[in-house]
Amino acid sequence: MVLQPSAFFARLPRQGSFLNPLVFALICTEMSVLLVGFLGLIDVPGGFNSLIGARGDQGFLEFLGGLVIAPIAGAVGIFLTALVTHVLVVLVVGPGHAGFGATFRIISYSSVTSLASWIPLIGWIFSLYRLYLGTVGIREMHATTTGRALLVVLLPAILVLILVVVVVGASAALFFRAA
Repeated sequence: MVLQPSAFFARLPRQGSFLNPLVFALICTEMSVLLVGFLGLIDVPGGFNSLIGARGDQGFLEFLGGLVIAPIAGAVGIFLTALVTHVLVVLVVGPGHAGFGATFRIISYSSVTSLASWIPLIGWIFSLYRLYLGTVGIREMHATTTGRALLVVLLPAILVLILVVVVVGASAALFFRAA
């Protein structure tokens, strides 16, 4: 999957049980939480506990809480992300798409990047690779072009960026009008 995503997604069944993809994604999420929690427990600069200001026993309790909450939040997040992504697939790809099951599998299996995205300073690179995996997955599983698949993957980020620009612009206009 990581080294040959086109072949992986081309061979992947479009429909079927959600259990295997969900379990795969949750294992990746839980492993990431374990690794991030461990970094926090040993007080690695830039670790999770330093972000939230937890120290000592508080950091250990935060770590345990994360282990319990991560699978629940992960499952909800995967389904919500797949739902939003599939709405975009329907809008951008059109009626020839392979269905929600295919989109769910793309989101689930792309979570493999969380196994390395926890690494301080360079983890963000793996998050970018996740966008690539999503693009390849949508292209292969929904039989569309790379451009349309990329639009599906990037559209949420573009919409958030537009929202931020509008909110910041409106705030600046109010600030300068009041001054």
